[in-house]
Amino acid sequence: MTKPVRLPLHVLVLGGDGIGPEVTAQALRVLRRMQAKHDLPLTIEEQPFGNATWRATGSLMPAETHAAVDRADAVLFGAADSLGRAAMPAEERARGSLLSLRRRLGLFANLRPVRTERALDAVSPFKPQTLAGVDLVFVRELSGGVYYGEPRGIERDADGRRRGINTHIYDEDQIIRAARFAFALARGRRGLLTSVDKANVMEAGALWRQVVTALHHDEFRDVRMEHMLADTCALMLNREPRRFDVILTDNLFGDVLSDAAAGLAGSLGLLPSGSLSAPRPDGRRRALYEPVHGSAPDIAGKGVANPLAAILSVALLLRWSAGAEEAAQEVEAAVTAALDAGARCADIALPGEAALGTEAMGEAVLARL
Repeated sequence: MTKPVRLPLHVLVLGGDGIGPEVTAQALRVLRRMQAKHDLPLTIEEQPFGNATWRATGSLMPAETHAAVDRADAVLFGAADSLGRAAMPAEERARGSLLSLRRRLGLFANLRPVRTERALDAVSPFKPQTLAGVDLVFVRELSGGVYYGEPRGIERDADGRRRGINTHIYDEDQIIRAARFAFALARGRRGLLTSVDKANVMEAGALWRQVVTALHHDEFRDVRMEHMLADTCALMLNREPRRFDVILTDNLFGDVLSDAAAGLAGSLGLLPSGSLSAPRPDGRRRALYEPVHGSAPDIAGKGVANPLAAILSVALLLRWSAGAEEAAQEVEAAVTAALDAGARCADIALPGEAALGTEAMGEAVLARL
């Protein structure tokens, strides 16, 4: 796998909707702290994006934001609120959607690491012996599948009944590049790749299994590989999550299964993600880093959202885009130290425990850096 190169890095910050700006502000504080501490060659730019921008300018992504996306090496993203866009013209929704942003950046591999913190054993619904040592990562193929397939839409049949249509489609090139990335990642971890599909009922799943099997035979025989149906994977994430190392799957299953795995960590507010493009000539990938959680409009503006997923997304940015592994590990260790010391936001606080606000949790992490 191509190693990140320590080159000047242009980082674009898009806070987005709902709690996005709040948690991103704390993540940005951590990024600037690490930039200063490790003398990282970062240029950081902030631009408007989201529903508030549309209300102010008539566009989710104004021209200056589009231009900033084009020149960015990495994007630090907050959240997008699709439900709040129902009143917008369909063309504007599509132009400023997260899917269009991913496509514009050429992203295809979505990393979603899931690690458990012993300090949060009581928060998770799982037994401590189930949680101990869980350290897995999803590689979700991000450019194909049902989210992009055509035809799609809602239509009426001859009798006037409405029918919703979505198409699940993959070509073998999309599968190969995601699988090659996942195999290489597994080779540098514990050496096990679990490829997840529904080959028993879906032709695209059957192709997925065939292509992954062939790639394993041709290029990655040193990596252990197993196939697993998506429903079996959901069960095993509940029963024996420690058995997993790298889980490779498609766009839809990756979305659903990784969100379900948040129960292991204790909250969606703890799960970061990074989406990567193919390597450019300089060896670096364009990337977008964001917390897995959504915009949470019900708590937006209250200052109570958990910023740890956004802060851990900065760790991924430091590792994969800035080539700063030491800084990445320091951020992750600071989050662990804050949790070990009892720092809790409302989503991970037990009944009767004091809960920190968004800014206070950011301070708790910064204090340990």
